[in-house]
Amino acid sequence: MTQAPTTPPAASDSSAPKGLEGITAGDTTKSRVDGVNGKLFYCGYPIEPLAEEGSFEECVYLLWNGELPNAAQLESFTADLRRESTVPSEIWDVLRPLVKGSTQMDLLRTAVSAMSAFDDEVADTREAIDGRDEIERRIANRLQARISTLVAGIYRLKQGQKPIAARDDLTYAANFLYMVTGEEPGEYEERIFDAALTLHADHGFNASTFSARVTAATEADIYGAITSAIGTLAGRLHGGANMRVMRMLEKVGEVDKAEAFVDDVLSQPKGRVMGFGHRVYKVEDPRATVLRRMAKELTDRTGNSKWFDMSVKIENRVKDKKGIFPNVDFYSASVYGSLELDPEIFTPIFAVSRTSGWLAHVLEQHADNRLIRPRANYVGHGERDYVAKADR
Repeated sequence: MTQAPTTPPAASDSSAPKGLEGITAGDTTKSRVDGVNGKLFYCGYPIEPLAEEGSFEECVYLLWNGELPNAAQLESFTADLRRESTVPSEIWDVLRPLVKGSTQMDLLRTAVSAMSAFDDEVADTREAIDGRDEIERRIANRLQARISTLVAGIYRLKQGQKPIAARDDLTYAANFLYMVTGEEPGEYEERIFDAALTLHADHGFNASTFSARVTAATEADIYGAITSAIGTLAGRLHGGANMRVMRMLEKVGEVDKAEAFVDDVLSQPKGRVMGFGHRVYKVEDPRATVLRRMAKELTDRTGNSKWFDMSVKIENRVKDKKGIFPNVDFYSASVYGSLELDPEIFTPIFAVSRTSGWLAHVLEQHADNRLIRPRANYVGHGERDYVAKADR
């Protein structure tokens, strides 16, 4: 049998650009990204004072509640996070046999999914009941508190060490650094790490946040939504950029080799220096501006200036050659490097911070939910006749 020729269907007027670039997918009150002017706002507040003058705990409260906390509210919220920071011991039992063959992000995704089995309130959120919002906020507190403990503990498991319990006398940022290293950080190390957490907390409908909202829109529970987001963040094109920036800096090796390295990379077909350019920002990423300034202060205080000095050299060379600006990943790499953190934990740190934004969006989605179900623009074959197996 000869198959009749077919005519492809006409292209739809609703054809979307690749990657949905420029498409508005919904409303949010959480963050506003002004890519033209290089501005980022959380619930109306510019990111700069939130990072430089506030605390990560204030940032989380703001994203979840829409307003900054007063002193009593902040004290209560911080106490809630500290009280919920202990991970069920069974989770470590689940993870230990998986350590050798899994990345830290693999283990984090597995751990968050497994934690739902140890949360007695999850079942109550699977039905539309009165008080669901209050229950979900309690679960959000647990997740935000424990994501830090999980990431630090997973890192230590990968190093062949035992997880360290959080202390009840340290801030969220200081506790994380303590649980990773076993040593209480200095005041300025704590401060700059706290600022980095705030700067990464939310950023519109980025891939992992949108993934969390799509999952939440099906009425999946919070653990399912955050598991989905972690899986998305683990992708090479999303959460791993700051780790690759650090690997690039390690490859350069010395400050006086930075400019030659950039020239060599840019001379190659499709050569790209990691940590530059952004899908949304047409000017400098405002988060990079804050981190550059704080990284300079950190290196002045610690004397560990190698990574920062190298980053400045690379930034200036790329701007001279290509006219493009660094993004948040570029200077977060040198900040974390100056804090002597292992590059393999950079993406999990991103998850610690961004969990606050993911949870804010899940709560927002569930407060006024509608299933997210976009249409697809079909561009395949037109109608065809079925051909019997014997005639193919």
